[in-house]
Amino acid sequence: MTQLPLHHLARPALDRRADVKPPLLVLLHGYGSNEADLFGLAPYLDERCVIVSARGPLTLSPGAYAWFRIAFVGGWTEAAGDESAPFGAPFSVDVAGADESCRLLIQFIEDAARAYDADPQRVFLLGFSQGASMALRVLLSAPRTVAGVAAMSGFLLPTEDFSPAQRAALAGKPVILTHGTQDDIVPIALGRQARDALSALPLALTWREYPMRHQITDESLDDVSRWLGQLTIE
Repeated sequence: MTQLPLHHLARPALDRRADVKPPLLVLLHGYGSNEADLFGLAPYLDERCVIVSARGPLTLSPGAYAWFRIAFVGGWTEAAGDESAPFGAPFSVDVAGADESCRLLIQFIEDAARAYDADPQRVFLLGFSQGASMALRVLLSAPRTVAGVAAMSGFLLPTEDFSPAQRAALAGKPVILTHGTQDDIVPIALGRQARDALSALPLALTWREYPMRHQITDESLDDVSRWLGQLTIE
């Protein structure tokens, strides 16, 4: 395995033109999971992509990792005044830890594109749950690093106002958000609030919600796979 800043699993592009560098798709797992989790989706994703599934840097227990710490802080009312609670959610997040992981991910993405001879201008992120939040954080922090983001069952970390230059860098960036209406881990309200917040930015935003829990279903995966396939056409 190529040595990069994060442990990872990789699949080469299965459908590759000799004269064109392939897109890079980076998979980001959820809280308490690991790089093998989303890597199981690789057979159902675009064969034109190099796929790299990264492991979060924070060890929770053997085989369980995270991108940043999360703590339960009570109900929606109790959390309303907590700046580390996204949209007043019933949990708080270590925003500084998330930003540290974000910086590490940006370096990882740049190194992975070189290591796997992928096109650095066509890097896509697909994250689930906490990984979805990290994917959005990378996009908003370093929009020139990624060409698009699929955020599945995630939430938006607290953000500051964007400068005109930052908004310009985000213009037209494709983002798809998927969420379950019966999600009991990251409530659908958080997904909808992320949708509304991102709608205020000049992104090419797609929103999909499904009658599912905190999971990836065939329907949601098909939607993300089609979205990605439309973006990776050479």
